[in-house]
Amino acid sequence: MEGKGVSDVYDGYDADEASSSVTKDCLTCSELSHSTRKLSVILGEFKENKIMEASPIRKAVESLETELQKAKALVASPRYASSPNKRIEEITENLGRSIGLVLFASHDVSMNGKEKLEALRREMMSAAPFSAASSDSKSDFLDDVVTEEYDNIVEEIIEEEKDFSCSSVEDVVLYLKCGNDEQLKVALFGLNTLISDGTTSGEWIDTEGVIPILFSRLSSTNSVNRLSIIKNLRSIVAQNDEIKGKMAEVDYLSALVKSLARDEDERREAVGLLSTLSDVSAVRRRIGRIQGCIVMLVAIFNGEDQTASDDAGKLLAALSSNTQNALHMAEAGYFKPLIKYLTEGSDMSKILMATAISRMELRDETRASIGEDGAIPPLVKMFKEGKLEAKLSSLSALQNLSTLKENTKRLINSGIVPSLLQLLFSVTSVLMTLREPASAILARIAKSDDMLVNHDIALQMFSLLNLSSPIIQIHLLEALNSIISHPRASKVRRKMKENGSIQLLLPFLTESNPEIRIGAFSFIYTLSKELSDELMDQLGETHVLTIVNTLSSSTSDNEKAIAAGILCNIPVTDKKATDILKKANLLPVLVSIMSSKQANSTNSTTPLSSELIENIAGVLIRFTITTNVKLQLYAGENRVIPVLVKILSDGPIIAKCRAATSLAQLSRNCLNLRKSKKSTWLCVHPSKEAFCEVHNGYCFVKTTFCLVKSGAVSPLIKILEGDQREADEAVLEALSTLLQDEIWENGCGFLEKVAGIEAIIKVMEFGSVKTREKAVWILERVFRVEDYRVKYGAMAQVVLIDLAQNGEAQLKPTVAKLLAQLELLQFQSDYF
Repeated sequence: MEGKGVSDVYDGYDADEASSSVTKDCLTCSELSHSTRKLSVILGEFKENKIMEASPIRKAVESLETELQKAKALVASPRYASSPNKRIEEITENLGRSIGLVLFASHDVSMNGKEKLEALRREMMSAAPFSAASSDSKSDFLDDVVTEEYDNIVEEIIEEEKDFSCSSVEDVVLYLKCGNDEQLKVALFGLNTLISDGTTSGEWIDTEGVIPILFSRLSSTNSVNRLSIIKNLRSIVAQNDEIKGKMAEVDYLSALVKSLARDEDERREAVGLLSTLSDVSAVRRRIGRIQGCIVMLVAIFNGEDQTASDDAGKLLAALSSNTQNALHMAEAGYFKPLIKYLTEGSDMSKILMATAISRMELRDETRASIGEDGAIPPLVKMFKEGKLEAKLSSLSALQNLSTLKENTKRLINSGIVPSLLQLLFSVTSVLMTLREPASAILARIAKSDDMLVNHDIALQMFSLLNLSSPIIQIHLLEALNSIISHPRASKVRRKMKENGSIQLLLPFLTESNPEIRIGAFSFIYTLSKELSDELMDQLGETHVLTIVNTLSSSTSDNEKAIAAGILCNIPVTDKKATDILKKANLLPVLVSIMSSKQANSTNSTTPLSSELIENIAGVLIRFTITTNVKLQLYAGENRVIPVLVKILSDGPIIAKCRAATSLAQLSRNCLNLRKSKKSTWLCVHPSKEAFCEVHNGYCFVKTTFCLVKSGAVSPLIKILEGDQREADEAVLEALSTLLQDEIWENGCGFLEKVAGIEAIIKVMEFGSVKTREKAVWILERVFRVEDYRVKYGAMAQVVLIDLAQNGEAQLKPTVAKLLAQLELLQFQSDYF
């Protein structure tokens, strides 16, 4: 373009002049179609140049592309052949003007396709062609006047885009189809106005292809426009119900389903539209198959947006007419349609739904929801009245639901228990496959207190044990253990004992199946707590030895704990049992177990269970009774005392109580077993470390059972200082052995030395009657010493006065004696 002057650049390249030319002689329809095709090719070449990055050229090209899209849309329109000349003239004029702007903006650069673009412009403007300009110099072209004119043109392009509006119905359709996001936004507003004004009709919407256009743009535009598109679609449907069918295409529905996962407003509009469209059978049939649709609908239904939730509920109700959709809803956590099918559906539908419940991995809250929504009664009815397949599917479903306590109560209230027992007693071969789930349900139901209403149920289940397969035996034993372990099941336990249940279960103690064996052990353990003197006779020596062998060989802490519990419940006064257990080397076995690991030990990866430690501590009481010194010496030689002291420090509170009892029994004989320092027959005198300041002689852990030398006193006092009160009485009993008549003053001094007196006063305030009685007995000896009366009297008097006024009658004589002792204090009167 070199050589052209300011006065005639591209024959002026003036938009007004171009407009005039086109108006005078516009292209025909066929010529416009031909020109748009050529322009598309030329524009593709033109855009390959990097100079397109320059803003003015880019703006001019974008403007040209917009006009080209308009022209293409006009050509592609079904009504193009009948378009009025004015519309064709307008499109041609705008196209020519935009070409001129591109040529003008690129006047001083070399770009591919520019010459072809200018030739096309000349061809389009042949009625009044832009002739070649005069040959002015390039520098003339770049003078200030042209620069100003050029800037104005570019600004005009920018302002046009900002102020874009649709001036006609044709513009609305055109920009709905071809406009960029900003133009689409205005076109959607225009469409909404047309719908609101009643300008549109179903025929117009169909003829212009508005529905396909809107769904096409829904998948590609921004969130603001998506929301506007869905609102327009809802408005169209609201005015013309027949259009719903045209929105039933899978692609359209899929696009709407995607909107369910977007922001709140778009989600609300999308679910509202889908709910409206669900009147159409094709929509209901197709939408449930779209991946993720039902899951999102359930999430929306459970959400906080009430409007969206209501529409989602309506849509889910509409989709639930399909059984497969109902199953998908259940998988997503929405069970009402499934339960409706269980209640009202065909036999096949009921089986389908029950089978689905049986196979689902349910959380407890889901099980609760299914139970609350009413699934259990129809399932129980299926089991009672249905054919084999219905019975099996319903039982399997109930088995899955019965792991929740609330559901077991519903099962009992439904009256299923007699039917389950009847099934278990059945010998009909076709029903045998139902016995396992039936026994599993019984095992779950038996955990409820409501099972105690009928005391004969346990006996009926017990009678089935020897007639059942191993799996059913496991379930029956689980059920029986649950029933007899209820605190209110004393009548049931009595009936079981009267019917010889322990003897019938003893053979199961050697069962190879560990679950059956442990179930039998648990049953015997529970009954053994109430058998007392009868227990040894019930067990017999052979089975006692079996229990001892279990303690030494089992790899299960639970089984060991139960076995030790049975032995713990044999009365300690049963000398025959003690001889049998000693002969069976039980004591070394127990010490070995306790020495290998300790409960709550930080150094052990698998600490012993609390129940095992408690029961072992209970068995050790048998080997430490005060009346049998030989047995005590046997216990000492087997390192029982260090085990007991360890339990005092690390064991659970019940085990601490039992350990303190054993130590108290041992300590009562310490005074008689000590070696007096005055003894003349000792060939070799013990070391100074062996001398005991309390017993005033030489004490040894294994042979004299001294609490001081064993290190038991400090952990005993720590128990008193702690927050748990269950072991206080046993601890005070053990400490009181240090205050026997011959050594009481030494014992008081030692208790004061280890800060035990404060702890004893403390428990006197909170302990039981027997605990207070023992504490008062100890303090009576402590306060014989004037120094201790002075030091601890004030602390003790407050509690003692309260006991004197409000305490138990049996304590008052000793308390009065103590208060009399404390009257020796100068400040005694301050307390009265």
